[in-house]
Formats: sequence, C-alpha cells, structure tokens
Amino acid sequence: MRRNDEMGDTMSNIRIRNAEGTWVVRSGGAVLGETSRALELSEEGYPPVIYFPREDIAMAFLDPGSKTSHCPHKGDASYYSIVNKSSVTENAAWSYEAPNEAVAAIKGYLAFYPSETVKIEQI
Repeated sequence: MRRNDEMGDTMSNIRIRNAEGTWVVRSGGAVLGETSRALELSEEGYPPVIYFPREDIAMAFLDPGSKTSHCPHKGDASYYSIVNKSSVTENAAWSYEAPNEAVAAIKGYLAFYPSETVKIEQI
C-alpha cells in the first residue's frame, strides 16, 4: 500500500491500513461476515470506513443492484442490497470492482452503511 504522499495530488488524503482486531457485520439477526483481515479507509472529511474481504462475507445475503456512483479518488462503486428473512435493506453495501490504482488495496472488498438494520462492530 502507498502512503498519502505517494498517492499524488489527485488524492484527497486517503489512507488505507489494516484494521486491528476482528470485525463483524450483522443484519436482520444474521451475521453477514466476520473477519480479522478488514481494511480501514480514512478519507479527509469523512468517518473511517471498514472494508471486509469478499471471501469473508456471506454473499448469498447480497443482491447486486443497479445503483452506481463515482468517486474521483476511488473510482466507480457498485451497490448491493441485503436480503434476509426479516427485511431488505436497499443499497446497504458497496464495492469498487476496479478501483483507481492509488486505492487498489480495496479491490475485492465490500463496505457497509451502518444503519438501524446494519451493524458493523469490532469484537
């Protein structure tokens, strides 16, 4: 991974590091994922975001959606809805399938919006 000063002028102070400890994401009473290989992405002006390796997520609970977004620093994001027995949480997770080179470490990782139905915790 690169340090901020190596990312060039186009980066907005984005830092990616290994998140300490074990992280879990839950929704609708189900554990969607648990990992000790999470990444923490810190971007100036935003709270840190925990990214989970796709291999550590129960992808059967996630349906790809049609929503996309673009970040000039990270690239194009694809969104997923969480579907479980008790609810559907639209666009609750996102992934950068082909992130910009400076943040390539998050390729193959998913992040989740914390909400009433989605909990992200360090355990």
